[in-house]
Amino acid sequence: MQYHALALAGAGAQVDLIGYQGRPPDRAVVDHPRIHVHTLSTPLRQQAPRWLFVPAAATDIVLQAGVLGWILAAKIPRPDVVLVQNPPAFPTLPIARAATWLRRSRLVVDWHNFGADLLALKLGPAHGLVRLARVAERACGQRADAHLCVSEAMRERLAADWSVPAAHVLRDRPAKRPGRTPEAERQRLADTLSLDLKVTAADRPAMIITSSSWTVDEDFSLLLDALVFCEAEIQRRQDLPRMLFVLTGEGRLRAAWEAQVAALALTRVRTRCLWVSAEDYPRLLGAADLGLSLHRSASGVDLPMKIADMFGAGLPVCALDYGPVLSELVLDGENGRRFSTGQELGAQICALLAGFPTRTTALDRLRAGVERLATESWADGWQREARAVLLGAND
Repeated sequence: MQYHALALAGAGAQVDLIGYQGRPPDRAVVDHPRIHVHTLSTPLRQQAPRWLFVPAAATDIVLQAGVLGWILAAKIPRPDVVLVQNPPAFPTLPIARAATWLRRSRLVVDWHNFGADLLALKLGPAHGLVRLARVAERACGQRADAHLCVSEAMRERLAADWSVPAAHVLRDRPAKRPGRTPEAERQRLADTLSLDLKVTAADRPAMIITSSSWTVDEDFSLLLDALVFCEAEIQRRQDLPRMLFVLTGEGRLRAAWEAQVAALALTRVRTRCLWVSAEDYPRLLGAADLGLSLHRSASGVDLPMKIADMFGAGLPVCALDYGPVLSELVLDGENGRRFSTGQELGAQICALLAGFPTRTTALDRLRAGVERLATESWADGWQREARAVLLGAND
């Protein structure tokens, strides 16, 4: 949504950006004279234990509906277009639909996933609230004036199951293509983030990186299995380096996972969980040797933004294979590998890092594939795929 805000403001629009408070927006957003940021309180459900999720979510909906409704209906000038990223679907979609009707504005939904499918991960697909959420999300979503979505598979799902014709595919892409991070910058990052990594040393550990919001749609149990596999292989083989797994991001499941890793008492495989700034994140990706995606799709038709970011940094990816839609982004054996089990992931990592850092034929082949298949930046894609949808007759 910050990318959208910058693109719209760059096209001359005045933008009111509404989002949850927490980590501050990117500096480019904060400093832009045509972007005005409005924050909502952090949802209670994000920190609530599982047994309190339903009452916490209900409280969120009531409180946020009032604040969001006031912002959209009264606080900001009448908008020409209200753009909603989905999910979260509630209370965002119903409130946005009501506000656009009241103020005679257009409603555009940017579909990244389906909120009911994510809710089903927590409550089960047969839960009454999940069925109710599915009906309400569909009813509100169908009434939008235009639609964006992240994959061809999602566009087809919207048309077949939701009666949403002609959604426009706006693919996730990196904001820009920073490429590989220069050696001096890699060392500065390693020192700043206390990664204990001498990037010029011949025996340095290989750095494998992933990012996560530490929610239930990321399968970190598979990474535990892969860590154990890699530890055993490094002990057994002479052609494998030590490995440093860097996991960026924050979320309620992170602490429990860190405790599980500590209990393994690994010696040749290390992990480091940390938060990095928006400015350092692409540089850190460009300093890594291999990327990971552990995203397990709730809907089967969404695509992880993290993979696009990794490709933008010239980084091949091992990605959890959750369905045919992934082939829209990851071509197995060309710009990455797809895996289904933790042992398969561990075997792929070891195969790619054999001979590291000087003789990594398999990894080099994937790196060349990332460059060969490199896509345009997010801003370039937005100009072609979304500008007319959002600005249309106003442009």
